[in-house]
Amino acid sequence: MTLAAPQNPIILIPARLAATRLPGKPLADIAGAPMIVHVWRRAVMAGVAPVVVACGDPEIGTTIEVVGGRAVLTDPDLPTGSDRIHQALMRLDPERCHDAVVNVQGDLPMLDPAAIRIALAGLAEPEADIATLAAIIEDPAVLADTNVNKVVAGFVDPVRPARALYFSKAVVPWGDGPHYEHVGLYAYRRPALERFVGLPRGVLEQRERLEQLRALEAGMRIVVSLIDPAQLGVQVDTPADLERARRLMQPAESNQKR
Repeated sequence: MTLAAPQNPIILIPARLAATRLPGKPLADIAGAPMIVHVWRRAVMAGVAPVVVACGDPEIGTTIEVVGGRAVLTDPDLPTGSDRIHQALMRLDPERCHDAVVNVQGDLPMLDPAAIRIALAGLAEPEADIATLAAIIEDPAVLADTNVNKVVAGFVDPVRPARALYFSKAVVPWGDGPHYEHVGLYAYRRPALERFVGLPRGVLEQRERLEQLRALEAGMRIVVSLIDPAQLGVQVDTPADLERARRLMQPAESNQKR
């Protein structure tokens, strides 16, 4: 089915304090500001849509409102970020004015705003339900790391989106050629998000522990656009990631104060 490009998107940033590996990470200080504030600022800099933080805890909402942002509370017990942005969207926009939503993870304090624009542009593909991002894996250690999610997509032209065929923690596909790390930033058409959160968990989703496989198993079309690995920066999942982000971002902050 041919679908028109979205006309009125919104950017939502799901965040909650109860992270397993790094509790309280949205409020962790990086270069003088909480991490969630850095992510919010970069989403605003993308300049493509209003930005709202979907927060599972009032402290996160207060932090964003203090710097002039907007937040909406969601149930902290919702199982996934997709569920949180769906609930936030229903609370923010019951009139259904927004026809697409970009889910920006709240642990990407160095994200290039252009990456958000690239993900959203993927929905201009006439058959795309969901658009996401990937980056070429150049380090063999990263390729072998089962904590790094890979996406299988056949890029005929690297500047155009390709259809996602599979996602895995394993090294796929076999044979010579590039491999791609999946960057977990999603743009959904609104009907696609509503369908996705209503689907039962898929067999492969449960096996791989990757919720995007639920969409593929249900026949939904996900398109992937390539970005430079530098556009992602550091994804903060662990204390070591946090320290790395602090080291990389502190000089820039110090230079601004001179």
